[in-house]
Amino acid sequence: MALLRQMKFLFLFLLLLLLNPDPPICQGKQTWKEKYPFIRMASSFSSSTSTLSSSKAYDYIIVGGGTAGCPLAATLSRNFSVLLLERGGVPFGNANVSFLRNFHISLADTSQDSASQLFISTDGVFNSRARVLGGGTCINAGFYTRASSSDVRKAGWDPKLVKESYPWIENQIVHRPKLVPWQIAVRDALLEVGVSPFNGFTYDHLYGTKVGGTIFDRFGRRHTAAELLASSNPQNLDVLIHATVQKIVFDTTGKKPRAVGVIFRDENGKRHRASLGNRRRSEIIASCGAIGSPQLLMLSGIGPKEELRKLNISVLVDNEFVGKGMSDNPMNTVFVPTKNPVEQSLIQTVGITKKGVYIEASSGFGQSQDSIRCNHGIASAEIGQLSTIPPKHRTREAMQAYARSKRELPHEAFKGGFILEKIANPLSKGQLRLLNTDAADNPAVTFNYFSHPHDLRRCVDGIRIMEKLVASTHFTNFTRCGKHCVEKLLNMSVKATVNLMPKHTNDTRSLEQFCRDTVITIWHYHGGCHVGKVVNGEYKVHGVHGLRVIDGSTFTQSPGTNPQATVMMMGRYMGVKILRERLGRLAGI
Repeated sequence: MALLRQMKFLFLFLLLLLLNPDPPICQGKQTWKEKYPFIRMASSFSSSTSTLSSSKAYDYIIVGGGTAGCPLAATLSRNFSVLLLERGGVPFGNANVSFLRNFHISLADTSQDSASQLFISTDGVFNSRARVLGGGTCINAGFYTRASSSDVRKAGWDPKLVKESYPWIENQIVHRPKLVPWQIAVRDALLEVGVSPFNGFTYDHLYGTKVGGTIFDRFGRRHTAAELLASSNPQNLDVLIHATVQKIVFDTTGKKPRAVGVIFRDENGKRHRASLGNRRRSEIIASCGAIGSPQLLMLSGIGPKEELRKLNISVLVDNEFVGKGMSDNPMNTVFVPTKNPVEQSLIQTVGITKKGVYIEASSGFGQSQDSIRCNHGIASAEIGQLSTIPPKHRTREAMQAYARSKRELPHEAFKGGFILEKIANPLSKGQLRLLNTDAADNPAVTFNYFSHPHDLRRCVDGIRIMEKLVASTHFTNFTRCGKHCVEKLLNMSVKATVNLMPKHTNDTRSLEQFCRDTVITIWHYHGGCHVGKVVNGEYKVHGVHGLRVIDGSTFTQSPGTNPQATVMMMGRYMGVKILRERLGRLAGI
């Protein structure tokens, strides 16, 4: 009887685990504060009210605890003292960040405490930048895939160290996805229409169709770059959250200005100064992303002198290239209705074509009353969109009016998924410029989508592949749409796409116009601090000492199909490289 009772208890316990995969909080379970004791609020930083300076000095100050900043800080802390400053909070315990099912809600949250900060490019495209420890890994679609060998070669990276750095990431936070039926249909349809060979599950960037990794585990829980801080030396690392860096401080007494510290505001608005120690190789490292890093350089006096003087910023280094050459990989989507509700999924399968187009897919994010009221970019299934809004009328009131109108939409109509196309390596370029001197505000960003005709031609090639996918056997068996309704889907997509561009409904005869009308972002923007123009091959900023930029702002093109793997790898790679340069074999890495 005792054995029977034990078996019943064990069965019930296992059943509870299956029904509730989140383990119960119990006495003795380690909290994030216990696991990461070095993470503190910015206001805890001790500084004198008269000098703003803390008595503690650091070997490295990293501005931005994002996709590159976290692995960089963890690596450098093995041998040196590091201060990591992050303007947002922590991802731990934030349900909108932690669970795949809430992906769209995180992007739709525009509150001051959101992990996602909305910005709208001057082109009229909604976009987001991360505002949380872990950066873009906290708000993205989770897909993990390495850069191509040609990307590594063009970046001038050491291939051996690159191959050592990727697994350091993968062994900690990357998982193999369990394919849902929608992703299987996309995979099989890609092969049916000729996007071959099938390369199976792989992190590598290979022509054909493949299944990549994901930072979501089998329970749908997200694992972010913030978790890489667990590999740090906690005795050497201080992480301050809600610390918004206003500018970099320079010593100008030498031949070249030298970065010696930063000024930041805490969560209460109080100003502090953090300083480097007196070691010759101590550095400030900007790792604020493609929007934040060029913005920070300009706020610190490094940039086009005419633009800086307009805002009364003292010019330290006149560099016309800061904020220039910005790119965003344009994305277009087609919503495909299905016969039955589909399981939620983000990117799992990708088709890498030789036409310079990547085909991906998502599903199941338009099937609840709450979901269809959200602007969630990659997973928007809304019908009856903003229609035509001239540039002068692109106001916040117009957006709010549209949001109210969406509440009347019948959610039952949104059974289905999306096929997505991303243009690789766009030739269309834009720029970033400051609107004010507040580091918390978004600068003005222009991407000039499809301004280069080659990008438009590739988009049309991608739409034609998507048309073939929808008409393929694997989709006609899966959906409510036969081969006859491809044009109807394209017209529906014109109405559904979330952007503020004028629309040309019922004009799918011109696929070029469809591309322009339905462009949205896949959040792979990059540039603004290019190698050779703003930084050198070691990512050191031209014209000053003691300052580097290590993040996606240095990229001339977004690596691989999705960049997060390579941006995390870059943080680890540069951390190891810096340690080896300073310590040689003593680095122990």
